[in-house]
Amino acid sequence: MKAKKIISFILAISMIAIALSGCNNKANDKDEQGRTVFSISGYPTKEGTSKESFDRKVTKFNENNPDAVVIPDVWNFELKTFYAKAAGNQLPNVFDTRYTEVAQCIDSGYVADITDALKKRGYEGKFNPAVLDIVTKDGKIYGFPYDAALQGLAINTELFEKAGLMEADGTPKQPKDWNELAEFAVKIKKATGKAGFVFPTSDNVGGWIFTCLAWSFGVNFMEQGEDGKWKAIFNSPEAAEALSFIKDLKWKYDVLPANALINYDEYIKAYATGNAAMMIIDTAVVDNVNKYGMTPEQIGMIPIPAGPKGRVSLVAGSPYMFTAESTDNQIDAGLRYLEMSYNYNATDDFKEQKERSIQIALEENRLVGLKKFSVWNKDTESVKFESELIEKNQNANPNHVRLYNEFIENPVIEIRPEEPVCAQELYALLDGCIQEVLTNKDADCKILLEKAASDFQANYLDNIEY
Repeated sequence: MKAKKIISFILAISMIAIALSGCNNKANDKDEQGRTVFSISGYPTKEGTSKESFDRKVTKFNENNPDAVVIPDVWNFELKTFYAKAAGNQLPNVFDTRYTEVAQCIDSGYVADITDALKKRGYEGKFNPAVLDIVTKDGKIYGFPYDAALQGLAINTELFEKAGLMEADGTPKQPKDWNELAEFAVKIKKATGKAGFVFPTSDNVGGWIFTCLAWSFGVNFMEQGEDGKWKAIFNSPEAAEALSFIKDLKWKYDVLPANALINYDEYIKAYATGNAAMMIIDTAVVDNVNKYGMTPEQIGMIPIPAGPKGRVSLVAGSPYMFTAESTDNQIDAGLRYLEMSYNYNATDDFKEQKERSIQIALEENRLVGLKKFSVWNKDTESVKFESELIEKNQNANPNHVRLYNEFIENPVIEIRPEEPVCAQELYALLDGCIQEVLTNKDADCKILLEKAASDFQANYLDNIEY
């Protein structure tokens, strides 16, 4: 009966969607029954758990909110299609994006200021300020952050154990800085024959990870002048020192995999299959390693090491944004929908969503026990509930991730969002620098970065419309 009910519901809202297609504007936000109609991105196209969960959530929302109806939209955010759909007024009212794209979305003029709507629903002072800042411009809030993660150091506990780098209670030893990480990697290589560390080099992932490491060396990649124009400034001694460290991992310490072209999937795979002991990553790693057969007991997580200028971590994650054409009613209804899963209050809907996600993780043999950097202030009900839920359902030695969890609860560290403009283009250029130092023993880090900074300036920063 439930399946038939969901199918009937989806057919019904499909008819509404057809009737309203091309009419996503402020003059038309109601259906024939007077309900506020709004659309949301990310509807799964393949059958499975994700689609069933989405359908269940949509059905429940419409049952509990008789004044509104949500239309699932299969579009997933990407910049290439964002501008075309926005220009044609075909974006879903609520769409999921990434922190790296927030600035461009805001500057495009296609997203709504939701400051007043959030305040009306009681969000003032509830968000983690470090996360809220990413979706804020000139004091106005343009996004609803729902996911955040701080990069740390994922470790393979079995390889650490073989190298004598685990305490008796299962707590991994913590490399205090990058030099000590290299020493750990050497010990692992000698004890196991496996790479002590893996670093990505392609598809922009290498540059993404490198920025976090480079910040701890004191690197600033760009600066904005009083005229608003951006200047590339990573042709610096600090950047050369950071790149030299990566080079040394290959030629001085010999602790990296032989392959010098490593994309994200290969990066995760090297770690998850036990071919590399350490990697810099955020907590999303727990959702990717089980497909390679890695068990929760093999996963460890510790804080990221410090550099010469301190400990710095990048905050990654995603917000939902609303189209500029969305009405106040659609924004309010959209927020109500999001609150079913993401809420500073531990509502029944929120608890049900979190309990279900934990149960699915346990069934799929994914790690439960690793806490995430929250979008909410740590004294909110939802943070306390989720923390207790994770502790109650841990499926591995809690000491494997204890140091990271303690760090998350009190992150004494500099936290930075991704670079403010042309981040992906920057990452691509840095990928090239990393590949060169890993394939050419005689590569000059200073010269490589001089050229990369020059190319970044000429090809991207100078072409920004101010």
